[in-house]
Amino acid sequence: MQSNDARLLLHAVVPTLAAGAIAAAVSGAVAGATGAIGAVVGTVLVVLVMGAGLVVLQQTAKKLPQLFQMMGLLLYTVQILFVAVFLIAFKDTTLFDTKAFAFTLLAATLVWIAAQTRGHMKAKILYVDPDSADAEKAETAGSPT
Repeated sequence: MQSNDARLLLHAVVPTLAAGAIAAAVSGAVAGATGAIGAVVGTVLVVLVMGAGLVVLQQTAKKLPQLFQMMGLLLYTVQILFVAVFLIAFKDTTLFDTKAFAFTLLAATLVWIAAQTRGHMKAKILYVDPDSADAEKAETAGSPT
């Protein structure tokens, strides 16, 4: 993972965990221990799903840049399906408060997306590889025409 990839991941994880901590405190005050557990589970689910998605997307961009857009769409579909399966599996659970879980899941997802967007906008990521342009110039200058 390159330094700018790690930076983008860090810029998304930290605000999401902060929002999750706030949600856990509020849920704990409103719904008790099960509310706090629901908020923590929702935050962890968002960080794992969205973090794994970001890592997979960055690896795809490096190895197969022509598939980047298609992989992004597929990745978001898989993320939504994974969360839906999790919601269906735990819809009648008593381990945690499902309302606190759902609201935290929504809030943490929105915070992740906003933080990731901000991180991309502030990052100075080159969309042209300067090394490849130098190599191309050297090849053209050395070859007789």
